This record gives sequence, C-alpha cells and structure tokens, in this order.
Amino acid sequence: MLDEIKERLEDEIEKLTHELNVELPERISKAVELGDLKENAEYKSALERQQFVQVRIEHLSTRLSELSKIDVTSMPVDRVGFGSKVTILDKSMDQEMTFTLVAGDFMDLDGGQVSMASPIGLGLKGAREGEEVTIQLPVGERSYLVKQVVTLPQQLGVDD
Repeated sequence: MLDEIKERLEDEIEKLTHELNVELPERISKAVELGDLKENAEYKSALERQQFVQVRIEHLSTRLSELSKIDVTSMPVDRVGFGSKVTILDKSMDQEMTFTLVAGDFMDLDGGQVSMASPIGLGLKGAREGEEVTIQLPVGERSYLVKQVVTLPQQLGVDD
C-alpha cells in the first residue's frame, strides 16, 4: 500500500513538473506575445496555474517525505490504524462494510478507501477486532462492531 501511494505521488509530481517546466512557460510566452499584460486573461490564467502547480508539487513532496518516514515495524499489529483493512458491522442497519484507512489525500470511496481524518476513520483508530465502537456521524450516532482488522504490518508480513 505504501509503495502504491508513493508511486501515485511520484507520478503526479512528474506530470506537474513537466507542466511547470514545459507547458506553462510555453503558455506564458504565447500570452506575452499577445501584448498588454494588464488585461491579458491568458497570461493571468497561466501565472495562476503556475503558482498552483508549484504549491501542489511542494505539498506532494512533503507528503512523499512523510510517507518515507513511516516505520511499519513500529505500528501496532492488533489495532486499527493507517493502512488497516477493516470490516465493520453497522448494528442498526445490519450492514457489513469493508474498507481501507488511508491518508486524506489518497481517499477513493469507490475503491473502498476511507480517510483516517473522517469521522469513521477517527472513531475506529485504535479499535481491536471484536470491539464495539460508537461514532458520531453527520447523520447521528452509529454503533459498529469491528468484525475483522488486517493491519498494514500484517499485510506486508512484518507482524512478528
């Protein structure tokens, strides 16, 4: 999972770097050729995009650096945390859900991923298999039974 996230970050950084160093300078150059920069929408748009791309690259680089500092061997092997694949039972609806807890930047609800910063992610953090947790959601309070937890260390085979 960590490798997949790192790869996604590296791919986006690579695309943005190309845009910043190749595409945007071309757009800015063409916009300058149009003349009066004070009222040149293409020029302003290209500069705004350039600033956004620079900030996004910085943000992604920081996230990549943070991910490289994660020591999977020091993560708990018996409690819900980053990267855990969790199966819960919504007791009031008698509905089972399975998802993986991820950092907010990489959330993919359709892919079965939930952010660690979401109410469910925060409510499940530290829970163990067999525990019942009550979580305050926007629609009200819900109780869940944690049916199964497969932690990141377990997934990577470092749960000794």
